[in-house]
Amino acid sequence: MAARNTARKRAFQILFEADQRSTDVLTVLADWIRHARSDTRQPPVSEYTMELVEGYAEHERRIDELIAQYAVDWSLDRMPVVDRNILRLGAYELIWVDTTPDAVVLDEAVQLAKEFSTDDSPAFVNGLLARFKELKPGLRRA
Repeated sequence: MAARNTARKRAFQILFEADQRSTDVLTVLADWIRHARSDTRQPPVSEYTMELVEGYAEHERRIDELIAQYAVDWSLDRMPVVDRNILRLGAYELIWVDTTPDAVVLDEAVQLAKEFSTDDSPAFVNGLLARFKELKPGLRRA
C-alpha cells in the first residue's frame, strides 16, 4: 500500500499548502496537476490523491465543524496548521471513504503527525480521530 501512503502524504501537502496560502484546495490541486504535467521532474498527482483532496473539498465545512466541536480546548484557528490538515484529511477518509479500514486511516494519520509535526501531535491526532471512529455512523449528516 505504499502508493496509498504516498497519495495521502501528497493530499496532506496540498491541504497544508492551501491552508498556508489561504487558497481553495481545489485551486492548489489544479496547480499541482498542472505543474506535474509541465515539469517531468515532478511526479504525477495520483488518482487517490485527487479523490482525497476533492472529497475533503466536498465536505470541508462539515469536517471543520466536527474538528472544532470535538477538539477539546483547541479552536480550529489556534490548532497547529500541520495537525489541523492531518485531521481534515483523516476525518474525510475515516467518515466518508468506506473502502479504507478505520485502523489504516488512524495509523496513517498518526504517521503523518510523527513525520511532520510535534511530539505531542500523534497522540492528539489519534485521540480525535478515534473519537470520530466511535461516532462515525452519526457524523456523515450534511
